[in-house]
Amino acid sequence: MTIFDQLTDREVDTIKNTGTHVTVPADWSPIWEKTPADKAYIIVSGEAAVRRKGEEIARLGPGDIVGEGAIVTNKLRNASIVTLGKVEMIHFSADQVHRLREEIPAFAEALDRVARERLGS
Repeated sequence: MTIFDQLTDREVDTIKNTGTHVTVPADWSPIWEKTPADKAYIIVSGEAAVRRKGEEIARLGPGDIVGEGAIVTNKLRNASIVTLGKVEMIHFSADQVHRLREEIPAFAEALDRVARERLGS
């Protein structure tokens, strides 16, 4: 299930047009463990590893969001993200994520669901 699955086409377009599209190289880390919740990314293409204390705990791909858990829970990040090749992503500031949560209730629900699943709460 991707972050977009329960959203309308219009809602998906709003989300995609709110963020900044970026291309990142392999072995790039946009999010670091134990850092503040200042941004999130949605992966458009490519794959990234989720690492906790240097150990890979998951792999994410197109349609997955990263960095949402710390924003939703207002806590420091509990893992790092490392790209496994060239990755196309949409970058969001924490403010943009909060604004989208207010504007699109289904997006807020999807973020909360993903955060609960990943954080085990």
